[in-house]
Amino acid sequence: MNFFKAVAIVVVSVGCAGNALAIQPGKTVTWDTPMGKVVFDGKKHFDAHVKCLECHSKIFQMKKGSTQMKMADINAGKFCGKCHNGKRSFATNEADNCSICHAK
Repeated sequence: MNFFKAVAIVVVSVGCAGNALAIQPGKTVTWDTPMGKVVFDGKKHFDAHVKCLECHSKIFQMKKGSTQMKMADINAGKFCGKCHNGKRSFATNEADNCSICHAK
């Protein structure tokens, strides 16, 4: 019985550590797009109390390069547009908001 408890503790600990380290202060991901470079800032999302698995279990796959995003899809409420819809966060389909994500 103690062996199974130990295994369970290790499994839970590894899972929690992965979640805690997924968004680190200063960690960013950058994409080059036709509208300019997009920088995803993990700290901004962490500070907004967005948990990793909110996106990485329901919206995006966990494998790098597995998601091909198009602005039309985002504006239709897919991918980033799931939250960036003008209700939970700024709307991606408003022209004044483009520069929040896209830098020329």
